[in-house]
Amino acid sequence: MKFSAELILLIFAIITFLQSGIDKILDWQGNLSWLKGHFSKSPFKNIVPILLIIITFIEIVAASLCIIGFIQLIDNGSKEFALYGAITSCLTLLMLLFGQRIAKDYVGAQTIVIYLIPTIFLVFLLQS
Repeated sequence: MKFSAELILLIFAIITFLQSGIDKILDWQGNLSWLKGHFSKSPFKNIVPILLIIITFIEIVAASLCIIGFIQLIDNGSKEFALYGAITSCLTLLMLLFGQRIAKDYVGAQTIVIYLIPTIFLVFLLQS
């Protein structure tokens, strides 16, 4: 099947960001409470709610672009929206990585890198 690796990695990104975004929406207070504690000793301590809004929005955008890209890739072989979704996914993960580093959660930062590697590979595949 043509584009098998790209399609599998798009599904990976869709699952990752759609689930995360929906979880933040459905359990807003739980996420906000946990993040306020997580960032309580960081420069972000007073802007956690706005950061949560931003990250939730960008996760939903990343998932949406990946869904559109998945359909487009199957339908006509166009990689345009898939690439937009992959790049947005990378930017989202870099934002999350930055937050983990600021919070000095180095184990959490390592986990983000595990997600970042296949997402960067997806960008590479979609550019060629």
